[in-house]
Amino acid sequence: MIGTNVEEVGRLRGRLVALTRDLMLIPSIPTRPDDLRRCYDFVKNHLEAYNGTEIREFERNGYRSLMAAPIGCERPEILMCAHCDVIIHPDLSVYRSQVREGRIYGPGAGDMKGALAILLELFRSIQQRQPGASLGLAITSDEETGGESGMGYLFGEAGVRCGRALVPDGGSVAAVTVEEKGILHLKLSSSGRDGHAARPWLADNATEKLIAGLDRVRRFFDNLTETGTHWHPTCSLTLLSTPNQTINRIPAHAEAVLDIRFPAPHTLASILAGVKAALAGEAETEVIIGAEATRLEPDALFLEVTKEIAGEPARLIRDDGGSDARFIAACGIPVLMSRPLVGNLHAKDEWIDIQSMLTVYRIYEAYVWRKLGSA
Repeated sequence: MIGTNVEEVGRLRGRLVALTRDLMLIPSIPTRPDDLRRCYDFVKNHLEAYNGTEIREFERNGYRSLMAAPIGCERPEILMCAHCDVIIHPDLSVYRSQVREGRIYGPGAGDMKGALAILLELFRSIQQRQPGASLGLAITSDEETGGESGMGYLFGEAGVRCGRALVPDGGSVAAVTVEEKGILHLKLSSSGRDGHAARPWLADNATEKLIAGLDRVRRFFDNLTETGTHWHPTCSLTLLSTPNQTINRIPAHAEAVLDIRFPAPHTLASILAGVKAALAGEAETEVIIGAEATRLEPDALFLEVTKEIAGEPARLIRDDGGSDARFIAACGIPVLMSRPLVGNLHAKDEWIDIQSMLTVYRIYEAYVWRKLGSA
């Protein structure tokens, strides 16, 4: 195990920073499938260097995934899970990194190439020191677009199973996520009649109809707000468009996309029913992604190790976001979720704290050794 030896810690720090920055250089986004595959291949090539490791590959809807484990280990006691895709930024020049003030800055640093680097390095270290240890690593490439073709497929049709999973895609160093909001990505479409903008009485403006419906949807969610907390349903308008190419034409069609998050006891059905009622027939709805709220079960040993190494009691928290953990938890598999200190997620100046990467590495390492030793 990595201890407090200055040279050992320095070497680990150097490896984690270098690996994270190498991963961040590749704009692994769905609009650039060649780069997405290049990042996946980078990870696969990294894993193929380890003797005694078997890599099982999967592909669904053009998205590639893999599971690495010791030869013959079909069901690892612990499976570490990560994704190599990142959020889309129109300006490709932002896909680079900078190290300053103890942080790595750039798209994907916190979500989740820094965490991916930790898992790759930990897998290498443990398999080298204890060949055949019942530890696996699953990597997907579609989490930012819903995860259905990645972890959803692996733990669904592909039948991947494990004793428990480590997913560093939520929480913080001493904050362990035990509950995630549900997700509803909803496309709204409104139709009308086009016409000249100088004679609006001869047309039926689809955009205005849609905006009126969106205003009622906003009021619906405002009525669900709880004072003093964010643990209530939220709705964010993320896309709004018409096919118009000129400024003096009233559009006959308009579309919007909503990103809705909701905690239990709200459900997909109840939220969707509320939105449809608010739209009052002004727009049609299409579900892009839908997932119920998720409850994760913490492991007492993981909480104990976190307290020892982080130097403070582990806090059990609720997370406003969603992750691939929902696919794993749906199979009745315990999921442990914490990660390094991160910030500005999905922004071009996203960051991850380097010292906290070392702390999380030590927490995961100690937990794996103790858990596999007791098993």
